[in-house]
Amino acid sequence: MKKRVLSALLAAALSLSLAVPALAAAGRDEAAEVLSALDILTGDENGELHLSSPVTRAEFVKMLMAASPISVGDVTYVSPYPDVPASHWAAPYVEAAVSAGYVTGYLDGAFRPGHTITLAEGVVMVLRLLGYTSSDFSGSFPAGQMSMYRTLDLDEGITLGPNDTMTRQDAMYLFYNLLTATSKTTGQPYLSSVLGHSLTADGKVDTLALFNETMDGPVVVGETGWRDQIPFDISQASVTRDGAASTPDALVNNDVVYWSKHTQSLWVYTNKVTGPLQSISPASSPTSVTVSGKSYEIGTTAAAYALSDLGVFEVGDAVTLLLGRDGRVVSAVDPERVSGGAVVGLVISVEPQTFTDQDGNDYISSSIQVLATDGATYTYSTSRNFRVGTLVQVTTTTTGVEVKVLASASLIGQVDSAGTRLGNYPFAADVEILDIYGDRGVQVYPSRLAGMEITRSMVRYYLLNSAGEISRLVLSDATGDMHTYGVITSVREASTDLMTAGNYDYVTGGASGTLTTPRLYHVQTGPFLMKTDGADVDRLENLTRVYIDSVDGMTAYADNQQYAIWDDVLVYEVRDNEYYLTSLSLVAGGGYNLTGWYDKAESEGGRIRVILAR
Repeated sequence: MKKRVLSALLAAALSLSLAVPALAAAGRDEAAEVLSALDILTGDENGELHLSSPVTRAEFVKMLMAASPISVGDVTYVSPYPDVPASHWAAPYVEAAVSAGYVTGYLDGAFRPGHTITLAEGVVMVLRLLGYTSSDFSGSFPAGQMSMYRTLDLDEGITLGPNDTMTRQDAMYLFYNLLTATSKTTGQPYLSSVLGHSLTADGKVDTLALFNETMDGPVVVGETGWRDQIPFDISQASVTRDGAASTPDALVNNDVVYWSKHTQSLWVYTNKVTGPLQSISPASSPTSVTVSGKSYEIGTTAAAYALSDLGVFEVGDAVTLLLGRDGRVVSAVDPERVSGGAVVGLVISVEPQTFTDQDGNDYISSSIQVLATDGATYTYSTSRNFRVGTLVQVTTTTTGVEVKVLASASLIGQVDSAGTRLGNYPFAADVEILDIYGDRGVQVYPSRLAGMEITRSMVRYYLLNSAGEISRLVLSDATGDMHTYGVITSVREASTDLMTAGNYDYVTGGASGTLTTPRLYHVQTGPFLMKTDGADVDRLENLTRVYIDSVDGMTAYADNQQYAIWDDVLVYEVRDNEYYLTSLSLVAGGGYNLTGWYDKAESEGGRIRVILAR
């Protein structure tokens, strides 16, 4: 499952207010991801959770022990019940749960691990985790236990009666609610007081802190043995690259990767700093390094070794630092290995900063961030002034960096259906393509351009290699993939002799926001496209509707025509005029009326960006 995250720049510019519903349809992904991170809820070999399937007693006990403070090994030599021999996969969990007093078998001496479990049975076990015993309840079973279940808000998202069979989704909600329930033993929320993880100030699960605590890594793509360190098949992983949903195919050499074994998720970071190496401190066992006048903490032993007096770099060398998610140095590499001699990209930020040179003297220079054609973000210090949105080429020498503004280039033609050539020029096997608008950009692949007519206004820059192939290509709003899509829920526009004001409420991804502006965009409620140029909204417009008859993979069919669906399509289930983020796989199988909303024709790079399910 992938969680889409808004660009930090856009979030800051538009002052988005994140809406996190407790356990609405959009909350199902959060509950699953939290429990997966805690190893309470795990999927099959393909990561599928099978939430609609009934949960067996053995499966529930395994979840129970994963949610407990007790560690359970993979093997036991004890047969806790006749029908749970030591060789049974669940035997270690059943034995540990029985020893802890969380669960008992039936009066005939059997445990029945393959039988389904009722809500009341599951509630009793979870209450025991919270410190409750049978002596805490009076009256007939399970009236007292079910009353406490509701008092502790363990019932959020669950609609079953006490004797109804639980599904894996019901179990997921029960254990997710357990995390914020108050433990009788400690008097504090279970997640923080028993499992030792953080809650937010309002008592919710601190998802970000939890993933920080359970995240492994980093490794650097391309370094020896990097794949072997990730304990799952990365081709099946969900990938978030610099805060945006991506795919395993997008990984390239020198990407910095973190992972979660339990959620089979990868987080990829591409920030790099290139320049002259000015100081290493201390030389024998470095903890910090200064490049282009700015100091960086060293975050891994591999980086410390490479920069030490035993490594391959010394003061005066040109170096590229690969930075991790916390801004610390994960690896130090030769700039030639990273950029092939030059970086071409878009200036996305410019900040004046005070630096210290190798002689200890302070000076003021500009720090620019460049989103390059390889999808990575590089940081450089430069004495020249550049505007955000400028297209540049950066080359590195031992004395510093040279940043050159690139002139616009002219190139037109159609991309063939296989995505192998543009007009008369074939794409190189290692071609790098960046599509930009304002200060935003997205890396695309030749297949994304297949069949498109590339006009003169779509091309900002291209470079041919010695074989006459396109090796780098910078496009200008060709695909539209860098824009923001969502649903406008309210429009208020006013125009008088004294003022003009527009107020637009919207949802995008799992977030809601309001845009207040002195401009009128003349839009209606419904799915929309937002183009931003720097901190300003440049354009707001409605998408075009099509009634979908059926969906096959990432293709929609309607009125004897097929439409390509965007890889990051936003799918909302609409109930009572509220929009709940869901996934295409959950609504495409029938039972819903689907409408798709696209931005432009497929031959112009358009895709269905939003799907509403009713």
